[in-house]
Amino acid sequence: MPFGDFVNQIPPIGFLAIHFVAFAIGSVFAWRAFGNGSTGLGWGFALFALAEISYMTYHLDWTTFLFAHTVSEVLDLLAMVSFFVAAVRTVQRPGEARP
Repeated sequence: MPFGDFVNQIPPIGFLAIHFVAFAIGSVFAWRAFGNGSTGLGWGFALFALAEISYMTYHLDWTTFLFAHTVSEVLDLLAMVSFFVAAVRTVQRPGEARP
């Protein structure tokens, strides 16, 4: 028995609930960030929320696992890049020289 096999006993509605909560959190954070003028953070959280929707498509039997997982990972990677860019712009002062 592989490690984590117990997860197969969780009904699909459990996974949908987890991904929906994560989607809701990402959406609220994106909305707040855009409203605050933090577009980099807003896009990062919006991409994260889209990734959660992609994960949900598998649990709704709309897509295959590998497809949904791949799309979600790409969206999460783009979200991470957006967070990084937002962080660098926040820390870096306009007058400082860039390496």
